[in-house]
Amino acid sequence: MTGMLKEDSLKGKTIIVTGGGTGLGRSMGKYFLELGANLVIASRKIEVLEKTAQELEKETGGKVLPIACDIRKYNEIENVIDKAENKFGKIDGVLNNAAGNFISPTERLSNRAFDIVIDIVLKGTYNFTLAAGKNWINKKQSGTFLNIVTTYAWTGSGYVVPSACAKAGILAMTRSLASEWAKYNIRSNAIAPGPFPTDGAWKRLFPGEVAKKIDPLQRIPLKRFGEHQELANLAAYLMSDYSAYVNGEVVTIDGGEWLHGAGEFNGLEAVTPEMWDALEEMRSKK
Repeated sequence: MTGMLKEDSLKGKTIIVTGGGTGLGRSMGKYFLELGANLVIASRKIEVLEKTAQELEKETGGKVLPIACDIRKYNEIENVIDKAENKFGKIDGVLNNAAGNFISPTERLSNRAFDIVIDIVLKGTYNFTLAAGKNWINKKQSGTFLNIVTTYAWTGSGYVVPSACAKAGILAMTRSLASEWAKYNIRSNAIAPGPFPTDGAWKRLFPGEVAKKIDPLQRIPLKRFGEHQELANLAAYLMSDYSAYVNGEVVTIDGGEWLHGAGEFNGLEAVTPEMWDALEEMRSKK
């Protein structure tokens, strides 16, 4: 549960984190700072960003630039890039972390509700990717994209259909640009996290009564949730030069949850030793 990379592994790099003011974005950004990076955090609420920036600078001694940005608006993203370069000289990496999600039967959703999730998750990610990528290509500069997806980007999932559609699009973009933009020395990778509890997203996805009926912990073979530092370790590795030959990869970090849910007979862990004894006895009598 401690940082895994050596000191100054990200020294001199400037990394933009969308949704960097709270939750997992804050945790990953903090570790980037501890490894020597300059950090730019962007989201819509400047007061949250400024508070987080002050806290992170105090905790790490690093430099944090908070910039208000609605990632659905391309011109605001260009403003983030301009301000980041004016402050730190150049940008080395972009962590597309900002997201929006809620659970609902799909037939209860309005088209507007669908649009909200798609616009934040997919449109916001491709906006930032396009703006940063063009900037790097024009300046003949290398860069690294790291995108946060989900395991249901592969499988789909009921009750979060807008999010599943958006994350599948990001997954496709990650792999596509890994091939297309590698010639510019721009890498694109992704992380598919399992349950890493945060105050905001966790309460929206597993509100009180839902959490009582569906215990997410029971879906995880390791029988625990992820620690933020574990995700931050992986993110820092993929953003660092240690992963210079990793391109187009999507790393799942979920304690085995995805595979456990996919295995047809994995639910048999609920069978007690006594029940197995009875089943063996029945077979021996045949």
